[in-house]
Amino acid sequence: MASEEPLAVVTCTAPVNIAVIKYWGKRDEELVLPINSSLSVTLHQDQLKTTTTAAISKDFTKDRVWLNGREEDVGQPRLQACLQEIRRLARKRRNAWDGDLPPSSLSCKVHVASVNNFPTAAGLASSAAGYACLAYTLARVYGVESDLSEVARRGSGSACRSLYGGFVEWQMGEQADGKDSIARQVAPESHWPELRVLILVVSAEKKLTGSTVGMQASVKTSPLLRFRAESVVPARMAEMTRCIQERDFRGFAQLTMQDSNQFHATCLDTFPPISYLSQVSWRIIQLVHRFNAHHGDTKVAYTFDAGPNAVIFTLEDTVAEFVAAVRHTFPPGSNGDTFLKGLQVRPAPLPAELEAALAMEPTPGGIKYIIATQVGPGPQILDDPCTHLLGPDGLPKLAA
Repeated sequence: MASEEPLAVVTCTAPVNIAVIKYWGKRDEELVLPINSSLSVTLHQDQLKTTTTAAISKDFTKDRVWLNGREEDVGQPRLQACLQEIRRLARKRRNAWDGDLPPSSLSCKVHVASVNNFPTAAGLASSAAGYACLAYTLARVYGVESDLSEVARRGSGSACRSLYGGFVEWQMGEQADGKDSIARQVAPESHWPELRVLILVVSAEKKLTGSTVGMQASVKTSPLLRFRAESVVPARMAEMTRCIQERDFRGFAQLTMQDSNQFHATCLDTFPPISYLSQVSWRIIQLVHRFNAHHGDTKVAYTFDAGPNAVIFTLEDTVAEFVAAVRHTFPPGSNGDTFLKGLQVRPAPLPAELEAALAMEPTPGGIKYIIATQVGPGPQILDDPCTHLLGPDGLPKLAA
């Protein structure tokens, strides 16, 4: 296919984030404006990331998008909202341009290919990483330099928090047009080097009630959700920010667990009720509380998003012992050697007195695997052309 000008191609990666003060419920569905502010931790891309390539060319006849190798419907409203918003910003920037205009990329169609290195829609915040990566990559290919919170947010609310590394708040904002509903970094990824994150993957299945539908139902029917947004979250945002800035693990851990529990309480308060936690999730909650009680201190914290997988926060010096407790309580199936992925964790024996304190009947195979990770940076541009997911013809490269 002969082309007058080379393809403009950009490839970027973006991280997953895990909310410690939860976002649940929108005040504006179309603009994706939340009923409360939220705060999250960005996870390291060595373990969890989305990679996206965007290409524009005069030769493309329509916008096209591929996710994990499968072509998806480019007409999805959220995808369209992102594309329209980035093109609007590109036009605005061009209209403000003095001197020579760059060659028109705005009339060109775009091809986008995206892959996750973790299960999609299994409660591992794949949409946040995906839409943050889309917004960041499209901005690079279209030469947009403004704040991308709105672009990412229109795809998936929590995606705006994946635009930064470290610890990030999404300010709910007051304005009807959402211009002040933006993400902001609270502390960089280097701020708390001892903090570790363990993702306990209970199920890699797609969840029964998607987040969007669940939120709509909660906003309509849960008085507890309204109370949470107005009377609980503002003080928790301030307290969580303090805990992070002061690296107060005990305060951070307790508030993280309380906020996760309250989020799931609002799901139960929804009518008909929504339950995202499984029996294994509840056993993990029990394990964490017994582990902490044995130590007489809050050494480990759990949080659950809209799914059964647990995200565990702890400090580096506690990881090995907690992993031993997890292995004891949820003996791995046949994958004993691949049960722990990600960062290396030195094997440690389970102390007899801790085993006695846990007093839990083992649930073999309850946890499929653990991903050990840490706090990480925001989106990255990949300069090596070999990393492009699209070939010179603008179609996905065949996986080698």
